[in-house]
Formats: sequence, C-alpha cells, structure tokens
Amino acid sequence: MGLSAKQIKSSLDAVAAQEPAIARALQAAGYPEPRIRDRGYVTLLRAIVGQQVSVAAAASMWRKLEDELGPDIPTADLLARDFDTLRACGLSRQKQGYARSLCELVEAGAIDFDNLPADDEEAIALLTQIKGIGRWTAEIYLLFAEGRPDIWPAGDLAVQAGLGKILGLEQRPTEKETRALAEDWRPHRGATAIFTWHCYNNPAL
Repeated sequence: MGLSAKQIKSSLDAVAAQEPAIARALQAAGYPEPRIRDRGYVTLLRAIVGQQVSVAAAASMWRKLEDELGPDIPTADLLARDFDTLRACGLSRQKQGYARSLCELVEAGAIDFDNLPADDEEAIALLTQIKGIGRWTAEIYLLFAEGRPDIWPAGDLAVQAGLGKILGLEQRPTEKETRALAEDWRPHRGATAIFTWHCYNNPAL
C-alpha cells in the first residue's frame, strides 16, 4: 500500500516549509495523487513482464499469463511451466529467467514480501538479488507497494528532470546531484519523489 493522500500532503508541507522552491511549485501545481501498487510478488513479476516493452505488449503478455496460470499466478505453477508454454505467453528467454529467479527465491523463503527488512537499504539489497530487478525497480516497489516514506529514486530521469524544473536549474541534475539536493528533506523524500513526477510535464510550472 503506497503513501496515502494525507501522508503525501503532510510530507510535502514539511519539505515546503524548509524549501521555498517546493512551496512555490506546490502552489502552482497542487498536490499529487497517490501512486499505489499491491504488496507482493505479483507486482514485481508484473514489473519484469513490462521491462523494455510497450504498455500494450506488457498488458497482452499479462493477460496470457493470467489465462494460463490464473489471476494470482502462483509461484509454483509458473515454475512448473516449460519454456514453450511461457514463450507462448510472450515471455522471452531473458524474462523467463528473471521470472523464475523471483519465483525460486519466494518458494525458498529467501524473500518474504510480508516481512521485508525495515531498513530501506537492506530491503533494496534483498530485492535486487532477484535477476532483472535493479535498484530503481526495488525503490519503486518500496514506495508504491509499501508506502515507505523516505524512498528517493535519484536515478530516475523524470525525478531528476522534475526536480530540476522545480528548483529552476539550467540542466537536469545527475543522479549524484539529485541525491545530494534532497538530503535535507529526509524523512519525507518519498512524497517529494511523487511530487517531482507530478511536476515533470505539468504545464502549470
């Protein structure tokens, strides 16, 4: 469960109180809507399916997987399917490898989505043990599915561009610069990230 509208407002108000540029952008663009995903393995599987393909292609693959395995897509059932069956659902050899890595870790009890480490960096390190899951995907999961309040995906190009727009920077900040610029906004960086996406293509700014 992601951050609620109330949590987002409270966090952004706290950041705006110390950063005038955020306060001005809030006044112009308003508060962003919550971004919420379901907690659990299926959300990360869906991220794997959607990697490097169009939204339409990802949706088509997902429908075929649900038709084959049911809406819950149990890990054991996916692991029991052979290459050709999953290929018929649209999954390339690489995507199948990533999906099997995820399912195997869940089946082995190595990852418990109901009990991920409370420390954000430890949780990111655990999730990135899954083949095909990088830091960005792990951060997005923790922000949208768990509602962790201080997740700051500094490597996200839209976060960088949105932050640059809010702060009036001449160039999009690098990942390192984006991380440094938000350091004083702890522990409210999750809502701030959502706000940067909200501002990225917002005509009000």
